[in-house]
Amino acid sequence: MKTTKKYGKKTDLALTTWVKLARAFSSVNKRSVENIRKFGLTQPQFAVIELLGHLGPLKVGEICNKMLVTGGNMTLVLDNIEKLGLLERIHSKEDRRTINVQLTEKGQELFNNIFTEHAEHITKLFNVLTLDEQKLLGELLKKLGLAVSKM
Repeated sequence: MKTTKKYGKKTDLALTTWVKLARAFSSVNKRSVENIRKFGLTQPQFAVIELLGHLGPLKVGEICNKMLVTGGNMTLVLDNIEKLGLLERIHSKEDRRTINVQLTEKGQELFNNIFTEHAEHITKLFNVLTLDEQKLLGELLKKLGLAVSKM
């Protein structure tokens, strides 16, 4: 979509860059979700398992903050993972209002079995870019994300 005549070159570049970013994210995300579904999980479920697998037990609020979701949405995701026997909620002895979430033995085993395969899948998707290009893209996306979040 060319908008230069109406909005100017700077706006045209911003809009076309945004469209490219959105399309690239959509393509990579689609392939990532397809891979995650092979494990019998939804993307949010996988994200929680990955987060707890890497960081260990976390409070519900910490999980929400790291995943950029609300508590209501997270409650449903945690309920469904708990039904699968992959995580447990433990009430804090120091503060009864605090609930810590951790992987069960079955959840940790699942994380150990599937994360490496998923990481390899993501690596294959990004192999279209050189290592230097991946590094530069990562730096630029971080710069953009941090700046926009402060606006």
